[in-house]
Amino acid sequence: MGREVRRVPLDFDWPLNRVWSGYLMPDELREDPCPDCESGWSPHAQHLYDQWYGKAPFDPASTGSTPLRHETPVVRALAERNIQHAPSYYGSGEYAIVREARRLADMWNTQWGHHLCQADVDALVTDGRLMDFTHTWTRETGWRKIEPPVTPTAAAVNEWSIGTLGHDSINAHIVIRARCEREGIDDTCPTCQGHATVETYPGQRAEAEAWERTDPPDGDGWQLWETVSEGSPVSSVFATADELAEWMTLPERAERRLSLDVARRFVADGWAPTFVGVPGIGLLSGEAFIGGFADPAAVPDDASDLTVDGEEPA
Repeated sequence: MGREVRRVPLDFDWPLNRVWSGYLMPDELREDPCPDCESGWSPHAQHLYDQWYGKAPFDPASTGSTPLRHETPVVRALAERNIQHAPSYYGSGEYAIVREARRLADMWNTQWGHHLCQADVDALVTDGRLMDFTHTWTRETGWRKIEPPVTPTAAAVNEWSIGTLGHDSINAHIVIRARCEREGIDDTCPTCQGHATVETYPGQRAEAEAWERTDPPDGDGWQLWETVSEGSPVSSVFATADELAEWMTLPERAERRLSLDVARRFVADGWAPTFVGVPGIGLLSGEAFIGGFADPAAVPDDASDLTVDGEEPA
C-alpha cells in the first residue's frame, strides 16, 4: 500500500480518488449471497464455528476439558499482567487481580477454542499445525521435526492457546471439519457448496474466475496514484516528471510536504509505501523515505529537507 507514479496519456481524465474501473470486477459477475448460510458452513458446522469463538453456548465439559478458574495459573498470570500494565483502569492489589482473573476465566470458558479435546489436537497435528509443540526452530536450521514424533496433550495446547496468540482461523476450520467428519455430518452448506454465494446465472462463477484486471492506458503523461485501495489517481496528469514533482511540493499538500529534490527522487523511483517508521525521525511519508532514505548513503545529517506528516522531523 502506498503511492506510485504512472505513465498515462496526457488527456487521461479518470476522476481523482475513484478506483480505476479496470481494477474492479464488474457487478454482473458478483454472485448473490447464499440464502441458507453466511460463510459456506452447514448449519451444524456454523454452530461449531460460533462455539469456537463464544458466540453460541458452550460447556467445557462437552470436550472433557476442565473449566478455568481465577486461580488457574495461566489465568492468574495474565490477570496480573493486565493489572500491572493498566492499574488506572483495572485497579490494583489482590482484589483487582482476582476480579480480572474471574473475568478472563468466564470469557474463555465460553470458547471451544480454549477447550479442545485430544481428537481436536490430533487433527491439528495431522494437518501440520501446532509447530511449537512438534518441531524445534533455530536460526541456522529453521523448523526441524522432533524425532520421535511428539503429539501434545489437549491440556498443554489449551494452556498454550491462552498464554499466547493462540489459534488462528485455519486451526478453527481444521478442528471443525475434523469434528464434523467424526460425527458423520457434512460441514458444507448444500445450497452453495461452501462458497457462501450462489450464481445468478449458469457459468457466472467460471466467468468471474476468468476475469482479469486491466491497467489504465499507457502514455507520455506523469500521474501520482494511491494503492491503498485497488488503485486510483490522486493528481492531475503532468507533461513532465518535474511538473509532477513540483506539484508534490505545493503548500496544499502539507500533509506530505516535500522538498523539490526529495520529490524528484521519489518520482524517479516510481513507488513508495504510505508511511515508514524511521529511527530518530518517526513516522515518515513514503515519498520522503524513498526520496531521502532509500539509499543509506543519502541520509542527511539533520534530515532538514524531510518532513513527517506535515511537521518538521524531531
